[in-house]
Amino acid sequence: MPIVKNVSRAVSQLLQSSGCGCGISIVPVRCIGVSPRQVASDASFHSVSFSESDHPRVLITGGLGQLGVGLAKLLRKRFGKNNVILSDIRKPADHVFYSGPFIYADILDYKNLREIVVNNRITWLFHYSALLSAVGEANVPLARAVNITGLHNVLDIAAEHNLRLFVPSTIGAFGPTSPRDPTPDLCIQRPRTIYGVSKVHAELMGEYYHYRYGLDFRCLRYPGIISADSQPGGGTTDYAVQIFHDAIKTGKFQCNLKPDTRLPMMYIDDCLKATLEVMEAPAEALSMRTYNISAMSFTPEELAQEVQKHVPELQVTYNVDKVRQAIADSWPMNFDDGNARRDWGWKHDYDLPELVTTMFSFLGSDSRIAQAN
Repeated sequence: MPIVKNVSRAVSQLLQSSGCGCGISIVPVRCIGVSPRQVASDASFHSVSFSESDHPRVLITGGLGQLGVGLAKLLRKRFGKNNVILSDIRKPADHVFYSGPFIYADILDYKNLREIVVNNRITWLFHYSALLSAVGEANVPLARAVNITGLHNVLDIAAEHNLRLFVPSTIGAFGPTSPRDPTPDLCIQRPRTIYGVSKVHAELMGEYYHYRYGLDFRCLRYPGIISADSQPGGGTTDYAVQIFHDAIKTGKFQCNLKPDTRLPMMYIDDCLKATLEVMEAPAEALSMRTYNISAMSFTPEELAQEVQKHVPELQVTYNVDKVRQAIADSWPMNFDDGNARRDWGWKHDYDLPELVTTMFSFLGSDSRIAQAN
């Protein structure tokens, strides 16, 4: 005890006799920013400052889904290969694993996810982990855990570490009582799927964290996304991807929606472009935290007719899935994305003819290579 008292007295005298003549006040402050979740008292942090010219350090969760790999490729071109980390709980294909940093990340494991953010000095987080509409209805408890509990972990970590957070939303965030043609950014939202409910929850929680904790939360409501790089993943709009695979492989396609079911759609390149643009937009340009974005709107019959211009022998039949049809009937037919176009200059590149031509240019070349091999 005498030693402790002597050290305390010496430190006090040293501070009082500071050569600059400044009065120094020592206050026990935890310098990790505002966070809604308690932080362990023995946690250690490495403080890193970033200049305006530095590239963001990016983490993508759920990165092996339809959008993650393409987004990683786009961001790596812009910010550098090693500044973008792809993550998932599944084993990646070789070409994904060797294309840039990949790490195992379970969004339900808060401690592991927090360690990844801290150890890799993450500044931007794209949260793509989610169970889609049809899959979610088949396993509601799992969808609730992944889509809601996982989101809470991500929100808390993003708020604690001052991240810029992107969480995608969807046409599924609207319901049968929402205006459908067109659907504005702000209107009644009463979805009837766990996927839609979880996305409305994400929109509102992200906006709340923005106003309550200053979280830089940004969100886009995606329409149906069409991509040649991935297989259908359990979404209601997946018919618009499946038709291309079936046209090339078998020349026969069976659609699980009615031929006149109109839904908003978008080619993946437009989707990824919009995502990067809203993340790079100046904060002062954003009048809201969640925006609709759209490019085109078509029915299965209209898509089939466009596809048959390339594959005239394609045979199309309809075997309606009642669950998916009910979901589609509760969704918007057209999106009003005027706010995105005004606030940060959103403009799409692909309409239906360009979409179909581009899909066949990718899938057709892949098919010819496979046949040659």
